[in-house]
Amino acid sequence: MNEHRTPSLMIQGCTSDAGKSVLVTALCRILHRRGVRVAPFKPQNMALNSAVTVDGGEIGRAQALQALAAGLPAHSDFNPVLLKPATDKRAQVIIHGKALTDLDARDYHAYKPRAMQAVLESWQRLSAQYECLLVEGAGSPAEINLRDRDIANMGFAEAVDCPVILIADIDRGGVFAHLCGTLDLLSPSEQARVKGFVINRFRGDIGLLESGLRWLEQRTGKPVLGVLPYLHGLYLDAEDAVPRAAMQKAAAALRVVAPAYPRVSNHNDLDPLRFHPEVDFRFVGPNDPPPPCDLIVLPGSKAVQADLAWLRAQGWEEAIRRHLRYGGKVIGICGGLQMLGRELQDPLGLEGPPGSMPGLGWLDYATRMATEKTLENVSGYLMLPAAPAIGGYRIHMGVTRGAALEKPAAILDGQPDGALSADGQILATYCHGLFDSPPALAALLAWAGHRPTQDFDPRQRREADIDRLADAVEQHMDLQALAEWIPAQAMR
Repeated sequence: MNEHRTPSLMIQGCTSDAGKSVLVTALCRILHRRGVRVAPFKPQNMALNSAVTVDGGEIGRAQALQALAAGLPAHSDFNPVLLKPATDKRAQVIIHGKALTDLDARDYHAYKPRAMQAVLESWQRLSAQYECLLVEGAGSPAEINLRDRDIANMGFAEAVDCPVILIADIDRGGVFAHLCGTLDLLSPSEQARVKGFVINRFRGDIGLLESGLRWLEQRTGKPVLGVLPYLHGLYLDAEDAVPRAAMQKAAAALRVVAPAYPRVSNHNDLDPLRFHPEVDFRFVGPNDPPPPCDLIVLPGSKAVQADLAWLRAQGWEEAIRRHLRYGGKVIGICGGLQMLGRELQDPLGLEGPPGSMPGLGWLDYATRMATEKTLENVSGYLMLPAAPAIGGYRIHMGVTRGAALEKPAAILDGQPDGALSADGQILATYCHGLFDSPPALAALLAWAGHRPTQDFDPRQRREADIDRLADAVEQHMDLQALAEWIPAQAMR
């Protein structure tokens, strides 16, 4: 299928979160630094964290991060099929960056041959443009119930004749069982396609692991291509999982919390707060009472009405009311903006059962779900002192109208966006990436009651951590062994 025979390599994992995304990110940066025109590719992704592409589409955040590592603007061909779950059984299906339909699991299984055609079209376009393609699988190739019509792992690799490396997470335990078991569950042709193993998140004495590595190579006939160290504190966009552990910071002076509701989306918006040295930030999950804080952030949601119902059931409505009564600040981003209004209307049932429900009511506007999704990169400034610059993107399906919008939170591309409450305690915006700009981040922290004493640039930190990751992979992985499958000149 790959008529151009563009060099390629696919990273598949024994489990979710084994390290596929970060290894592809590292290899993209390594090849980019060595002058290779490389592009990332993930045939099918299931994630609620997404990014707007240069061609006006939508892809998973992990592929946008990999594009950044490769020195490229994000493009819809890098992730031709994106599934955004709305419930445990139903997801929005996005093909080539555009939302086409909502399907349950059984209907999507029947749809997969059409999705595969979209995957192969993107693959052929990228093969014609780049010197090397680095591919990320999804979940595990050994999910027996998902092997029929597979487009995410070995089904794709077999279709385009792409070699595969298996990666496993040793920090979880059972790494040899993961690797041997995954390999054993593959067909003979798929087993032959696996060129070697990578063990991720190792900490300790490598000498104590060596006997296990020799056993693994003897048992499988496959080489261990690298044992990657556990790198703490990497500022990298998560594909989907919500980081629950709070980071310990000696200089933290501002307390910020956000609810981790069931369908939270684009929670990477809050990474600048998680990593800021002077911010004590934490996500609050189910059955945990909202703690006292200076700022509450309501992030995006893929199912706003359902997540608002969850918020109420968890006691957040009263907690926010008390927080505001004592002078605290609240920010709502995208779905969070919609929750802060008077009413949520979904007559067509685009995010759940058709109907309406009252919002939190702190801002005078209502939101009506619409079939057309807004997808755009934006830039402008906040309506705060010194008008700090912001840049980000908008991804939403609702149309919001009401008097509160007459006092916008920001001006984006020359147009008003969101709302700022009359008392100055609540800020609501559709702009994802709100905290990414250092001037905006500093201004929002000052608005929330803290004037930072340290400069913090989220984008610079992300770039530095991509380089730190790439340096570690260069040091601990046998890149020479990859020269058979990716441009040999880059491995010298």
